[in-house]
Order: sequence, then C-alpha cells, then structure tokens
Amino acid sequence: MSREFQHIIRIVGTDIDGTQPVAYALTNIKGVGLRLANTIIERAGINSETRMGFLSDAEVKKIEDILEKPAKYGVSEWLLNRRKDRETGSNRHLIGSDLVLQTKTDIDQMKKMRSWRGFRHSHGLKVRGQRTRTTGRKGKAMGVKKKRARER
Repeated sequence: MSREFQHIIRIVGTDIDGTQPVAYALTNIKGVGLRLANTIIERAGINSETRMGFLSDAEVKKIEDILEKPAKYGVSEWLLNRRKDRETGSNRHLIGSDLVLQTKTDIDQMKKMRSWRGFRHSHGLKVRGQRTRTTGRKGKAMGVKKKRARER
C-alpha cells in the first residue's frame, strides 16, 4: 500500500518536516514535548517509527483532535501544561501561540500585582532562585579595569 509522501505537514498552525519520525516531529510544536508526543502517538494508534510525511489525512486529524482535547482521549493530567487554570479551574493543555500569549499574560499579571516574581521579571533578573553574583550579567560592567585601559 503506497501512500504519497508529504514534505511539509501543517498541524495546529505549525509547519512540520515530513522526513522526521512522528514523535520527534510533534516536538516541533510549541507546548509538546517528547513524552506527550509519545502518548499522543499511542492514543492515536500510530507506529512510532513512521515518518511524518507518510501519515494519512485521517491520522493527522486524529493527532490534531488529541492535541485539542487530550482529556477526552485519556491523556494523564500530569502531562498537561496548564493544570488547575486560574480562570476556569480546569486542566487544560495550551499549544502554539495560545501558550505564548498565556505565559505573557501571567507574567504581566505578576508584574501588576508586584509579586516577588513579577518584580524580578520587570527588572530583568533571574526568577527561579538561580545565583546572580557571577552569572546572568547581560552586558553590565564586570570585573576590574586594568590601569592601562583606564589611562587611554
């Protein structure tokens, strides 16, 4: 059974290379990691060694549907990236531009309420407890200038 090979496939607003295996190709979608990609392939009943370009339109639609509604297909809630959402209280999984927009909204909300994380975000400092004494200087002056350099 010979299927026509597609070099580029469009899934949820992202162009995906058809030469990659399905699991690795799905990781090109923002918000989908390798573990979630393997779960999606398992739920869709697709062989993991199949190249993305050989998938039929029905299989691509099935993958898109699982990405849109993962809870409907029995994907574990700990694989989702938006558990106990603040607005709705439900478990959701955001992908693509929705994920970028929601992250930006969350950071803006932290800045507005002047939380510690919001303060660190607004001043361009490390947020998650990393050390800042020697790393993350981002172009600020560092070290001591030598005497010859100061004379010039």
